[in-house]
Amino acid sequence: MAPIVVLDQYYLAITLLVTIGYQLLGFAIAWTFKFDKITDFTGGSNFLILALMTLLLGQNFCGRNVAASYFVMVWAARLGAFLLMRVLKRGSDSRFDEIRSHFFKFLGFWVGQIVWVWIVSLPITILNSPAVTGVNHNRCNPVFGTSRDIAGVIVWGIGLAIETVADLQKFEWKSLGPPPYAIMDTGLWRWSRHPPYFGEILCWWGIWMLTLSPTTDGLVSSSAWGAQYGAVASPIFTLLLLMFASGIPTSESSQARKFYDLGQEHDAGDDRTKYPSPFLRYQAYLSTTSILIPIPRSVYWRIPNIIKSTVLLDFSMYRTFKVKKGDEENKRRAELI
Repeated sequence: MAPIVVLDQYYLAITLLVTIGYQLLGFAIAWTFKFDKITDFTGGSNFLILALMTLLLGQNFCGRNVAASYFVMVWAARLGAFLLMRVLKRGSDSRFDEIRSHFFKFLGFWVGQIVWVWIVSLPITILNSPAVTGVNHNRCNPVFGTSRDIAGVIVWGIGLAIETVADLQKFEWKSLGPPPYAIMDTGLWRWSRHPPYFGEILCWWGIWMLTLSPTTDGLVSSSAWGAQYGAVASPIFTLLLLMFASGIPTSESSQARKFYDLGQEHDAGDDRTKYPSPFLRYQAYLSTTSILIPIPRSVYWRIPNIIKSTVLLDFSMYRTFKVKKGDEENKRRAELI
């Protein structure tokens, strides 16, 4: 069967419309019932829907198309299931405490989720589209197994393994009920402060590499060539989102504020002679643990701070956080020691 053309040759319009409809439906349910439990699940499952839909519409079940679509669906199913299990255990999502009752602020989150899902899905959307699959229909273009295919599978596999193991390690650690001043620094978290983010970044670089062979080793039009290379927006957007928006900055600021407050309580209480200040321990943790790329501590702590804050991406912005003093908010820094 020939690929089914819907609105355009690249499935860009239909995937955008489906994403908008699905996310707005999720927003309507969450807003009406003040229900947090479907937010992250709706985002993860949207990836699965787009991958399966474009694979079926494209009607090309070449090994590359099936493998790439399957990888996206596995990643999406794992992410959606894990986040749903986590929010069910917690009962609510604290990220929405300040915006849950504000219509436009809450809607803004869902609009952001539309942008995230659609952009990050671009490699699989374009690979499965008639512009790419229709060139040599029902056969791989080129034969599945190129060096880029193999590299993509390996990078995706490593990324998924890191993301999955790190999430499980953190979930199990929190399930044990550690004391408030404890720092998660075992397993993969001993070598990286954010191993799930590192794994997610690898996953999407792997997906893009896996989908690229029709352009690098096959035969496609010049516009399809540009579209496939343009889909690099997916891993780049993932990297930028996690490094500068909703990922690391939010997590680092929250952690620093938490340990600063614990340090203030420690210094003012009777426990100040029993154990070191939680904030001082947190500062030592920053200086010995890579922010993203897993690096053994025995190596990382010897690296000069200038290299850490540039090449290794531990930017100074991550060590700035707000604390409240009376009714005023003040900026503080969790400096490396």
